[in-house]
Amino acid sequence: MRSILVLNSKGGSGKTTLATNIAVYYATRGKKVALVDLDTQGSSTDWLAERPEHRAPITGVAGFEGRVRVSGDTDYTIFDAPAALHGRTLSEMVRRAQTIVIPVVPSPIDLRAAARFIDELIGTARVVNRQVRVATVANRVREYSPSRWELEDFLDSLKLSDGRKLPFVAYLRQSQNYARAAERGLGIWEGTPSMVYYDLELWEPLIRWLNSKRSLPE
Repeated sequence: MRSILVLNSKGGSGKTTLATNIAVYYATRGKKVALVDLDTQGSSTDWLAERPEHRAPITGVAGFEGRVRVSGDTDYTIFDAPAALHGRTLSEMVRRAQTIVIPVVPSPIDLRAAARFIDELIGTARVVNRQVRVATVANRVREYSPSRWELEDFLDSLKLSDGRKLPFVAYLRQSQNYARAAERGLGIWEGTPSMVYYDLELWEPLIRWLNSKRSLPE
């Protein structure tokens, strides 16, 4: 079973948008997908409640209610993590995953919070020992805003504790396509092709990374 954790200690970074769309990507390719909502706000759970029955199935797990149980024949488990994770709670969360994706949005407050959080994350034992792979995504980017370049420069400069570069794999733009899809329990992959083609192009580097050996522990 493949396990992908979408994680950032800062609220408002777009974790649920990323988690639900990753889940949709794999589900629409015939994979058996579980979406585990670990946030007490229940945003992923609410999204699944709106999902039409005729769409590619995604099994929802309300992980915030207690013990997480996922069927053994699940191909992909996507975890939507809560905010404000630190210390032992963060270390326990990291143990759930093979792969961690960190969305970061372009604002000074978010950059400072991300710097502190990523510094703590890369110091956890599983990351240091390369038992989990981590990458960042620039999220909700306004394409021609100076803040985009500031965010990309920041993410491109990050390093792991052993000096290796922390992969910065994609930027995703601020787009109403995500809001329109989320209202109906859908993902960007299920939108009208003529409307979402550019957003799908921006997803391609992240998908390539997730589907490569580079995103898996050694």
